[in-house]
Amino acid sequence: MFLPANPYNMDCPSRDMLDLIGGKWAILILCCLQQGPVRTGALMRQIGGISQKMLTQTLRDLERDGFVERISHPEVPPRVEYRLTDLGRSLSDLARTMEQWVVAHYPAILEQRRRSCAGPRPGA
Repeated sequence: MFLPANPYNMDCPSRDMLDLIGGKWAILILCCLQQGPVRTGALMRQIGGISQKMLTQTLRDLERDGFVERISHPEVPPRVEYRLTDLGRSLSDLARTMEQWVVAHYPAILEQRRRSCAGPRPGA
């Protein structure tokens, strides 16, 4: 029997899940996997800036927690794909909503950053 999750408690293991799913790489991977099974090379091409190490580690963590499934095809050379589980699909919907929010609000956020970095106006 597990205790209920309480992410506000610093000792609750649910914080580890928040660290994983709140990271930029997990969110982007989940969004990419919404289209169906994808090979790691395709993920690398889709997600600019992710290193092979970070991609591998994030995929392993997502697999460990049941968000993605690793599919190994018995071919020569070996072919591996990743796909969302039911749990991963439910989370990827939230990730896609966050991605869409960022795209929609990007200009306003950049404008606010520009104003904040400009500092106070002389005589203001």
